[in-house]
Amino acid sequence: MTYIIIFAVYILLMVAIGMYFSNKNENMSDYILGGRSLNVWVASLSAQASDMSGWLLTGLPGLAYVSAVGSQEAIWTALGLAIGTYLNWLFVAKRLRQYTEICGNALTMPDYFEHRFMDESRTLRIVTALFILVFFLVYTSSAFVTAAKLFRTVFGMSYMQGLLLGAVIVVIYTCLGGFKAVCWTDLFQGILMFIAILVIPVVAARVLGGFQPALETASTLHPGSLDIIPNGDNISWFVVITGLGWGIGYFGQPHILARFMAIRSSKEVRPARIIAMVWVTVSLAFAILVGILGIAYLNPPLAAGEHETVFMRMSLELFHPLIAGVLLSAILAATMSTADSQLLVTASAISEDVYKAFINPKATDKQLITISKITVIVVAIIAVIIGLNPESSIFKLVSYAWAGFGSAFGPTIVLSLYWRRMTRKGAIAGVISGGTVSIVWGMLKSLGGIFSIYEIVPGVIVSVIMIVVVSLMDAPPTREMTDKFDSLKSCNI
Repeated sequence: MTYIIIFAVYILLMVAIGMYFSNKNENMSDYILGGRSLNVWVASLSAQASDMSGWLLTGLPGLAYVSAVGSQEAIWTALGLAIGTYLNWLFVAKRLRQYTEICGNALTMPDYFEHRFMDESRTLRIVTALFILVFFLVYTSSAFVTAAKLFRTVFGMSYMQGLLLGAVIVVIYTCLGGFKAVCWTDLFQGILMFIAILVIPVVAARVLGGFQPALETASTLHPGSLDIIPNGDNISWFVVITGLGWGIGYFGQPHILARFMAIRSSKEVRPARIIAMVWVTVSLAFAILVGILGIAYLNPPLAAGEHETVFMRMSLELFHPLIAGVLLSAILAATMSTADSQLLVTASAISEDVYKAFINPKATDKQLITISKITVIVVAIIAVIIGLNPESSIFKLVSYAWAGFGSAFGPTIVLSLYWRRMTRKGAIAGVISGGTVSIVWGMLKSLGGIFSIYEIVPGVIVSVIMIVVVSLMDAPPTREMTDKFDSLKSCNI
């Protein structure tokens, strides 16, 4: 009963925030980007909370818990993500905030690409929107799977009931409040996630007699779990490359880039970067500790296929139901903070980049907001269908979508911000080749060998090569396009 009350209060609070902002969306800019008015704290914590998702409290600790190789992969993945977060805030955030406003006040990534490369054919817009739809269906599904496993573990619900309940909660407040509601709920959810991920390892270590004895026990049970340097036996270079490869995925994640576009001023990027880095570094490190300490603490160990519930199990065993309920609601917070962002970005891609661009160019803001809300519902239904299998792996679902976005959009975003000679055809080639290689490589993983490397690595490499080669073979950009690029030097937005 205690858990039900705590979860109910939390859910009602999130819905209340959605209702509060429901009357503050005067136009599509408000609904999609919050009128570009996010302050430092909201922008930074919203970006990181929507980035990490329930994966931070389930997938990553579960990977560290399941085996020695899993622990090694988790450590290198966390290192790659920390580096990627820093580089994304350092090299992309400020320029993207400025350039999207220079380029026709672009509200979405496809909108930005079209204005940046003056694509009158609109090919770039539709290709980008389609990839966003495909990969976000999988990404959103991972969030609903997280909710299903949470409700099954805590309340004994069936997997299907948990899946549907998680989807309904997210859809309601996303439809109600739009981007501002999503970002403000992300702020609170980010704080809750941070506290929860800190508390579990600290208390577990205290019960086990301290961090050193706990880690020694974990290492004894899973030999090699703390090894991070390739030595030819316990860890391979493929694990290192794959882990670090997660970092380059940051440059192409639409739900994170949307926060950069929505920050109040490019001058506020630096303090936001500092907040984000503290949050992500500590959170990733402690998430891995949850998994590793879970090896030492949980006896009997979790059954096969249940490793992604290690955070949940430790919360239930270590704390009074009242505290455990609050900690477990952090998983719901993490799930909601990502699913709402993904649904909103997908909705904006369909309403702005498909409906308005190709079906009804004269659509009013009210009509576009309605289309966005309908899209949220439809995408949520499809995401639920994708996640129907109770054995679905949260880590694998996130991994697939992350690689797709990083490969398709990462190189195109970075080079569009820094390479003056890049052309429309180069951008199209980069998006299509990167996304396609990521999908195909992922299908070939079962072959092993070199295909064991995370698909984002070959995807990004191929995308960069295609952008450079096709752009250099193409006619140089127009004077108008290069003048806009050069105006970034004196931009003070």
